[in-house]
Amino acid sequence: MAIDDLLDEHEQGERVRTWLRQNGAGIIGGIILALAVIGGWKWWQNEQVGKLAAANSRYDAVSRSLQSKNLDEAVKEVAALEGSKAGIYADLAALELAKAQVEAGKNEDAIKTLRGLKVEGEFKTLIDQRIARLLIETGKPADALALLGNADDSAGLEIRGDAMVAQDKREQARDLYTQSLAKLDVAAPQRRLLEIKLMDAGGTVADPAAEKI
Repeated sequence: MAIDDLLDEHEQGERVRTWLRQNGAGIIGGIILALAVIGGWKWWQNEQVGKLAAANSRYDAVSRSLQSKNLDEAVKEVAALEGSKAGIYADLAALELAKAQVEAGKNEDAIKTLRGLKVEGEFKTLIDQRIARLLIETGKPADALALLGNADDSAGLEIRGDAMVAQDKREQARDLYTQSLAKLDVAAPQRRLLEIKLMDAGGTVADPAAEKI
């Protein structure tokens, strides 16, 4: 090898060592940071898996309590699920508990359970409608109307009509039932019951083809 080549290699080596001295700390820091991120991600994944397993276990406990008709124990388990922020597990458990409470004739307890759900959008609309129905059944039609506000979907209008009937405001009920029918599909299975409600309130059922929203 020529001396000039050796000098070139020596010069290149010095340049590499100088660059490493200047940037080595940054490289090492970057490696450490990358390792920390990877480790943190794995820890987070393991943490989520653990929480999911715990939530599933508590949900099973709720189901067992409901099957054995032990509603008091189910209430405790649902509260524990909600406290652990178990998401869909907590919501499903609360819905099952509310259903069991209604079947046991404990409508007030069911209302409390449903009110505890932290839901949004269309799901909240459905829950509010269920609460409103229970409020009417427990003799609180005014509270049901306040909860539903100016709801103008078919189900909302029907429930508002039910509340008006409970308050002996049959004229308002007829108007709401008529609006509800106009928004309901002709083939909907609940249509017949709604027609009966309208007639009981003193109204007449129009030809579906002639109904206007």
